[in-house]
Amino acid sequence: MATVEFHIETSRRFITQAEAELRAGDEMQACEKAWGAVAHAIKAVAERHRWRHETHADLFRVARSIARMAGDPEIRTLFDSASAMRKNFYEGWLDYDYIVDCMEDVKRLLIKLDAFMDAGGNGAGGVI
Repeated sequence: MATVEFHIETSRRFITQAEAELRAGDEMQACEKAWGAVAHAIKAVAERHRWRHETHADLFRVARSIARMAGDPEIRTLFDSASAMRKNFYEGWLDYDYIVDCMEDVKRLLIKLDAFMDAGGNGAGGVI
């Protein structure tokens, strides 16, 4: 089983790689790495709270729960941008400017998830 620390480290590595891929012009890989950064950040929170996080559906439930617990509905909205980037990896329909905007959303979400983790999860112990 992966640890909280593994997921945090992987998330940070992936967002750095996403930014490098975007600068290099590989938009699809940038999207995939950005999604991976978010997925691992969500898994870190889930792992800390002992919440299920094995499927994509689980990740969506965790994101929604974090948004509710933090009292910050923007978390779910930003998560949706990350999800669009994941879909773009497979379909390639987003244009460059949209990807840049989504990348900013992803970075904003990662900051919010870090703050949530640092705050102890704002009501830890719930079951998802």
